[in-house]
Amino acid sequence: MKLTTKQKQFLRGEAHHLNPVVLLGQHGLTDAVMAEIDLALTTHELIKVRVPGQDREDKKAIIEQISETTGAELVQTVGHIAVLYRPHPEEPRLVLPKATKNSAG
Repeated sequence: MKLTTKQKQFLRGEAHHLNPVVLLGQHGLTDAVMAEIDLALTTHELIKVRVPGQDREDKKAIIEQISETTGAELVQTVGHIAVLYRPHPEEPRLVLPKATKNSAG
């Protein structure tokens, strides 16, 4: 699923008030952390993940790995926080703005 600019903008607004639900600790991205992220995405659809203490390239690699493994779309990164979105497979809770022909981004 590729999000449009308008959809990402909508999701950023929805995520603004959220607190990170998953915090990577000293052991980094473990199987248990990945399972927790997957569960949080299934439950909430839109989550924040804190990836502290890494250099920029390491953070980017970790966030990409999370996104690829869970099938979630990266909405935004700000500092140590990544906002991820994955619609519920059966009953999506968030209704995204419709993608139009000219709004690809």
